[in-house]
Amino acid sequence: MALHRLFHLSSLLRSAVGLTLRRNIGLSAVVFNKARDLDPVQKLFLDKIRDYNTKSKAAGGVVEGGPAFQKSMDDEVTKLQRLYGGGGGDFTAFPNFKFTDPKLDEVAAK
Repeated sequence: MALHRLFHLSSLLRSAVGLTLRRNIGLSAVVFNKARDLDPVQKLFLDKIRDYNTKSKAAGGVVEGGPAFQKSMDDEVTKLQRLYGGGGGDFTAFPNFKFTDPKLDEVAAK
């Protein structure tokens, strides 16, 4: 009977240690991947995004948009203003929301 319990406890211990090791190895793999160089395709993708970001900041907007793009953008903004009332708002800016807390009446306890 004692031998059966010993085998059962060793089995439980083995599975718990195995689970812990798998989790730690999985976690350390993520850390090691961050430490290593990126995949060449990922590196190229990130380099292009960073390059576009610097060009966009220098140009002050869309990179290499040209006059055709600006004309198309102006036409679309005019169409939006015509469709949605043209309240003089800026359609390129994110809307500003203002939420007020409702006034709640206190209820007297009976």
